Amino acid sequence: MGIDLPGRFHADAHKGEYRMALYEHTVMSRQDISAQQAEALNDTIKGLIEQGGGSVAKIEYWGLRNLTYRVKKNRKAHYSLLAVDCPPAAMAEVERQLSINEDVLRWLTVRVEELDLELSPLLARRERERERERERTPRDDAASDAAE
Repeated sequence: MGIDLPGRFHADAHKGEYRMALYEHTVMSRQDISAQQAEALNDTIKGLIEQGGGSVAKIEYWGLRNLTYRVKKNRKAHYSLLAVDCPPAAMAEVERQLSINEDVLRWLTVRVEELDLELSPLLARRERERERERERTPRDDAASDAAE
């Protein structure tokens, strides 16, 4: 049985243990930065969270994707998803730093009950497509060898 404490910490009433809040954090960064710069931004976020006493369980870089509408004059954005276990103060600091960073277009932080460590549906679909492509490639090579 848990007790909700101010600041989104939870305590087990019998043991007096505290646990940190769990978050899914999505970041959209400008289209004109490189993929390496977007990955470096993820590393910066991870460092801020670890400095605040938290941990990052998963980082997914979704790549450069089209936007439905322009955001700060950008038609595309680099997307990243982070699964985070940290104190609320650490997440507040991450959001403060992102609001200062000119490369960040938008971000969304959602508090969750448990972290989903599996591949996101977007990356799972990409992985399935890669597997299908790998399966097709040897057959195509074998067919062209047989035709000669």
